[in-house]
Parts: sequence; structure tokens; C-alpha cells
Amino acid sequence: MKREVVAYLRVEHGLSERRACHIVGADRTMIRYRSRRASDTVLRGRLRDLANLRRWFGYRRLFVLLRSEGDSSVINRIYRLYRDEGLAVRKRKARRKAVGTWAPILVEARPNARWSLDFVHDQLACGRRFRFLNVVDDVTRECLAAIPDTSISGRRVARELTALIERRGKPGTIVSDNWTELTSNAILRWCSEHRIEWHYIAPGKPMQNGFVESFNGRMRDELLNETMFRNLAQARVVIAAWVTDYNTERPHSALNYQTPADYAPALTAAIARPAARDESSARRAIAQPAPIGVKHQPGSSRGWMKVQWQVGAGPPTRFR
Repeated sequence: MKREVVAYLRVEHGLSERRACHIVGADRTMIRYRSRRASDTVLRGRLRDLANLRRWFGYRRLFVLLRSEGDSSVINRIYRLYRDEGLAVRKRKARRKAVGTWAPILVEARPNARWSLDFVHDQLACGRRFRFLNVVDDVTRECLAAIPDTSISGRRVARELTALIERRGKPGTIVSDNWTELTSNAILRWCSEHRIEWHYIAPGKPMQNGFVESFNGRMRDELLNETMFRNLAQARVVIAAWVTDYNTERPHSALNYQTPADYAPALTAAIARPAARDESSARRAIAQPAPIGVKHQPGSSRGWMKVQWQVGAGPPTRFR
């Protein structure tokens, strides 16, 4: 602003630069300075393109994507351009937090230590409703399966889990809410045959299954609310492509902005390394905390992740 005023005084009133700067109260060095910073035009354009492609990504994830493309800009510069372009994502209103006592359970920090299941509903362009069966690894945050269909029974869930185990291996525990499909005799019989512990959360406490609930929210924001499915065949193709992108391209904030596909082998390699003799150099085969931190089980060199359950509705039912 002061530059324009000094220029006006010099042109319209014939004042010298020294006199004009004295009147305005500006330093002559500041008036003469010309920025040598490179133009932001290309970076702004790429930032807008990424933000339009991934509308629910904040500036941190966009920064990670730009870095993966070879851009050397620091995060403060990305944040400045992000704000200048008006790309900020609208924040949701905070929900009330539950008040009560929390009893922790330990989950070993390794792939397949625990899977979470849940259903998500949507509808086609014709109005016909369909649903997804989502399966998430709670430690690596990978989406192991997202199965869309108009009807998914307990027997279908058992078949899909059997196929998933053949590809990936057996989980230590499976967590879900109390859908009738997931409490059916088919599921109870499947758990008994495969000797897998199935943990049902307390009724009305969806955040006891918070990992898959968080995944469902990301899927709703980034895919379902942005896509109109013409038919079930198209839905299967689009959802499979999104799951691949989620696992291999999308940086995850809980994994220090790594992708789940990059984090899983790194965690496996850390577990495979021999344990150190003292705590100062102990291996860090630790998953991200959920939600109060990570600790080692006394007397064990393996990593464990502490997960909270709210006390009040009684202990969740366990089936073996």
C-alpha cells in the first residue's frame, strides 16, 4: 500500500523519493525492494487440481502428495497458498464426548492382530438401496475388503471372510457391532470352526468400533457423497478403484502420513528385527495409538496397542 502512495506522490506532485517516503513514513529500502521469489503460478495450479480431485483433503495431505511428486516447497508455503486459494475444508461440529471410566484392552501391534467389520448403506441412481461390507485392519489401517451388494447375509459374510483369510492369513480378533447378520448362527459356527475370537461392541457405542467407523466416514465423504452409481456393476468397479487408491496412494495421518500399503511392510520388518537388550534401543514395532498411547506388555518384546472401551454397558460378549 505504501508503495502505491509513494508512487502517486512522485508522479502527481513531483516529489522526490526521499520526500515522499518521509511523508508516508516508509523506508526507502522497502520501497525499492523487489521480490526475487519464484512465481507461485504453477504450484497454485497444481494445488487447485489436487484439491479439486480430493475435495476432503486438508493442506497437510496435499503437502504430502506434492512432496511425492517431487515438489520441494515447505509446508508453510503450501498452507499460505492453500488459504489464499480458499481451499479450506469445512469443519464438522464437534460432538459431545462421553463421560465415564475407560477400561483398556491390549492389541498386539502387528498386521492381522485385529480386524473390524461394519456395514455402510447407499443407493443407486434408480433409488434402489444397496450396502457394503467393510473390513479394516485396525493396526495397519488397510481396507481389506469393501464388498457391495443388495443383500449380504451371515453366510455371505462367512464366505467372504474365509476367502480373505486364504489371501491374507487369520486375524487374532474380529470386532463388530450387533447386526443380525453378524450375530447369526452362520457366523457363530464359522468362528467355532476357524477358532477366531469375535468381539461384539456394547449396544449404542459405535466408537468402540472406532477404526472402521472412521474409515466409513472417509468413504462417505470422499466417495459416496461424490459419486452417483448407475448400477451395481459400476459401483463394484468404482469402489474397488477407490479402495486401491486408499491403500496405496492416500496418506494416512495416524500413520505419520504414510500410506497403509507402505506402513504394513515397515511394521512387519520392525517386528522381525531382534529385540534390543534395553529400552533405550528397543525396537519400535508399535502401531499408532488408539486413543491413549502405546505401551509394551511387561515381560514381552512385542509391541502392543492400547484400545479403550467404555465401562457402563457391561462387558462385551465374546465368542470363541
